[in-house]
Amino acid sequence: MTKSFVFALGLGLTAAGGALAQEYSFRFQSSDPAGNANFILQQGWTESVAEMSDGRIEIELLPVETIVAHNETQDAIAAGILDGHVTDTSYFAGKDAAFGLIANPVGAWSDPQEMFDFMNEGGGNELMNELLEPYGLHFIGATTPGLEAFVSAVPLEGVDDLEGLKMRAPEGLVQQVFAAAGAAPVNLPGSEVFTSLDKNVIDAADYSVFSTNQAQGLHDVAPHPVYPGFHSMPLVEVSMNLDAWNSLPEDLQQVMTDSVQQFAQSQVAALKEADEAAVAEAQAGGEITVHDWPAEERNRFRSIAMGEWEKVAERSENARMVYDTLTGYLADNGMLE
Repeated sequence: MTKSFVFALGLGLTAAGGALAQEYSFRFQSSDPAGNANFILQQGWTESVAEMSDGRIEIELLPVETIVAHNETQDAIAAGILDGHVTDTSYFAGKDAAFGLIANPVGAWSDPQEMFDFMNEGGGNELMNELLEPYGLHFIGATTPGLEAFVSAVPLEGVDDLEGLKMRAPEGLVQQVFAAAGAAPVNLPGSEVFTSLDKNVIDAADYSVFSTNQAQGLHDVAPHPVYPGFHSMPLVEVSMNLDAWNSLPEDLQQVMTDSVQQFAQSQVAALKEADEAAVAEAQAGGEITVHDWPAEERNRFRSIAMGEWEKVAERSENARMVYDTLTGYLADNGMLE
């Protein structure tokens, strides 16, 4: 009887140990293509998750469009076709204007850390889960490729210099804000930016980060970049299926949360290093003047942008909730002065 008890106890402990050591395998899709700098950094994140979880979580990261289109991952995750994604939240603005507003409140941030502080301490993380959980997703955390630089063929020292500026900007909130600031934005594909600047069709462009602009030769035809940028910084969300998240024990949920926060800092640092190297290279040539707007001009631009945010806020209750939380945070932290 004693032997039977010991044997049964041993089986119970083995089962308990197996439960504690349960492994999880997830498939995430990125909004970036394979080989892209951001995708490579995201692959590093999956490796860190495996390491931090002692091999208990394995994430297979797929490039954009592998399973579904970039703007269909939310539905695919809810349906269980994918387990998660690493993607620009603005792709889902068509479902709810709130996604577009929280994804890129044009003019809100002058540094990635400002956005991270809002997400972690200002209610942003909670907002994201209020938006996502009804769609069957859980928001793990935010990262960003960083603040975009601004490409210009003419000197721009502040908001007044935007008056009448012929510039390329994507449709939506970015165009709205620049138009409200006095510029004359037009919608051009990225492939036409260089030629349009070279032929003086446009004077400036909202395009990408400084290192990308430099690598593509844009500063050869637009030697007055604004860096750090003052306008656009996308929120890239790392989210997963809500049921799959709830199935994880608390220690692994914490691993996932911590891993995304560490990844965000490492991504920003790596891309900032690339930008700073590109700035040094550009300035060494002696033909490029980098313009860094003072805080008061950045705040002026933000104040203009807020008028356009409010228009977006009228489109849904959730968008109004994002607007109220965001503007309240900026006001409380003296970022509207």
